[in-house]
Amino acid sequence: MTAHPYPIAGQADTSVAAADRAAWTTMPHTLADILPSVAASFGMAAEAPLGLVPHRDVVVLLIDGLGAELLARHRDVAPTLAGHVATTLTAGFPATTSTSLTSLAVGAPCATHGVIGYSFAVPDAGGQRLLNSLRWRLDTAAGDDALQTHPPETIQQRPSRLQDLAAHGVEVHYVVPAYQRDSGLTRAAFRAAGALHPAATLDELRSGILAVAGHSGVESRFAYAYFADLDATGHLHGPESPQWLAVLGQVDACVAALLSDLPATCSLLITGDHGMILADNVIDLDSRDHLHRDVRLIGGEARVRHIYLDRLAALADVRDRWAGELSTHARVVAREQALDEHWFGPTPPDEVITARIGDLIAVAQGGTVLVRPGSEPLESNLLGHHGAWTADEQLVPLIATAETISERATAS
Repeated sequence: MTAHPYPIAGQADTSVAAADRAAWTTMPHTLADILPSVAASFGMAAEAPLGLVPHRDVVVLLIDGLGAELLARHRDVAPTLAGHVATTLTAGFPATTSTSLTSLAVGAPCATHGVIGYSFAVPDAGGQRLLNSLRWRLDTAAGDDALQTHPPETIQQRPSRLQDLAAHGVEVHYVVPAYQRDSGLTRAAFRAAGALHPAATLDELRSGILAVAGHSGVESRFAYAYFADLDATGHLHGPESPQWLAVLGQVDACVAALLSDLPATCSLLITGDHGMILADNVIDLDSRDHLHRDVRLIGGEARVRHIYLDRLAALADVRDRWAGELSTHARVVAREQALDEHWFGPTPPDEVITARIGDLIAVAQGGTVLVRPGSEPLESNLLGHHGAWTADEQLVPLIATAETISERATAS
């Protein structure tokens, strides 16, 4: 990506609180820049925004929920991770796992790939229904399986950068929990076949990465590795809670061992898909009946809501009701404003992807969450959340050894 997908310093931006955006709008790189840079390091004809130094093998390890601001505040707990931060990236909007993983894999923001949030509207036989893109189920996270009715490869139709690597002769490996290998999200985002190294624990993660890198051949390997527990702990107990800090310390110890044990032929890049905030103001959307008048569906998640209307003629009235009710707790804008301001990426989405975006979008501010206990009972009881514009949610670190990223890239 050569253009920053969000308004930069100096451009008019009335869509969100300036304080929320000031910390990250000048960041030159996003998650979507990682795999194009990996491809370039393997000698493929691609842009190289991060200036990766060529190695025989490359492993990209994604620690779910590893935010740059959180890491910076707790470098005493994670000295290895904090000491090897090469640069800071933006996750992209919305800062949520399914969107971020797809942006990483495809090398483009969600305006291009179309996985525009945790849940979003898709056509169905009876009209629009919500697709939960993390679980690949309809209506809710526990709803009908959507793998047959909405095949992942039809929802996200872009080739992934892993497919490009495989076509170039690079062996593709996955060091992930076994259930993820053939999940709907993996099929939508990563798309490429590859060798699986099942890894649900840190010990399994370390063993899997070392197995990828510990070969004597001349062929190149690429591995995507993933660890979920930091995010899960932050959701349940809150980011920066004692439980969360304990997991962060365990991740740091694992990474320290990896950096010591990896052969010099392997480059290790570590990043996150989003950060996290602690909810301190809960707004129950289900208890406010007037917000549902003229509204067909409410998608997204507690920090970013997509609001789909029964009739577009009611747009102004519904916007005024939501904006008045939520006041300073959330910013409510029409889809057209969000697209004009390039919330979802610099390139306008096509008609299919545009239709997935809510007629209105409500972005929570501060520590507010917009919950729906009726349809999202588990999500509504979480303490930690992400998705919106704050630096704690948007900024993620790119962690690497000094020999992995050129000085030119880290200085940019």
